[in-house]
Amino acid sequence: MLVIEDDLDSAHFVRAVLENRLGCIVGIASRVTDVDEQMSALRPDVVITDIQMPVASGLDLIEGIRDVQPGIPVIVMTAYASVDYAVQALRFGANEFLTKPVNTADLVGQVTRLAEVYRLSLVAAADRRQTVLAIGVHPDDVPTGVGGILSAHRALDDEVTILTLSPGRGDGTAAGAWDRCHGAASVIGATAVFEGHAANEPMSPVIARVVADVAPTIVYVHSLHDQRQDHRSAHEATVSVTEHVRTVACYEGGTGAISFSPTRFVPVDAVIQQKLDMMHWLHTPEKDHARYLDPDVVLATALYWSRFGPGERCEPLEIIRESTLSPSAWTHSARRTVLSAEG
Repeated sequence: MLVIEDDLDSAHFVRAVLENRLGCIVGIASRVTDVDEQMSALRPDVVITDIQMPVASGLDLIEGIRDVQPGIPVIVMTAYASVDYAVQALRFGANEFLTKPVNTADLVGQVTRLAEVYRLSLVAAADRRQTVLAIGVHPDDVPTGVGGILSAHRALDDEVTILTLSPGRGDGTAAGAWDRCHGAASVIGATAVFEGHAANEPMSPVIARVVADVAPTIVYVHSLHDQRQDHRSAHEATVSVTEHVRTVACYEGGTGAISFSPTRFVPVDAVIQQKLDMMHWLHTPEKDHARYLDPDVVLATALYWSRFGPGERCEPLEIIRESTLSPSAWTHSARRTVLSAEG
């Protein structure tokens, strides 16, 4: 707990009550300048503040506290027991309002209740986060197929790992492939894994090892309906080693066959620039340049698939298995996150 109170006698009384009754660790900030340091050090479950703090009132502090730790419950306590003060405190976002001298039973009860609710909300938020593994044979496969979706995952603070199995286009070296993989992944803050898999080796052991290391809740991989044999092999190997993964979905990636039949169309309007930035790292010399890497083709393809989904740009998926939140729901939430950051 953190007590923000310039009256040290009052602050020590509150600390003594909480430590003795609940066994809490309680910090005290007697100056406004101490609040950020104490918040960072304690990461408290509840903040208790006096609205008559000097320089900035406790009410003014609430917004700053929530900037540091979103959702943290705040109890305002004051010697001014008026309806106006109580209403003002609640309007400023306080969860509860206590008057001095504080009734110890009320204090303990309110702190206990708010701390339990806050901890449950953190558990629920953690459960909503996904651990994502996107698998591609070559460096350009994943960004082309699900670059926008992965950007949306990162906007929601999901962990994203991009596994690339072989060098593909470019100079053909492992170092060159790593530069492209790492550069594309770094655009969205994803983790890049490059294996340098040989064409004559089975893919299943490599993919199984990375799946075990990452422990994903969502896996994206090539569709079986692809013109390239190595892409189809990656699909089959992935499906065989991810039977316990909650969601497995397949992307088209620029080389899809006419039989590619998506059933999910994820809007990526808010993150399309991140996808283009990822693919910028994948451009190769003009004589060896795949047309599906051209920005105009990327945008046109996303526009085409939006015929079947919401928004003006979509990425299509074939769903093998799904038992998590619908991507259309979390991409709308991600769009709000991105737009809020840009605004």
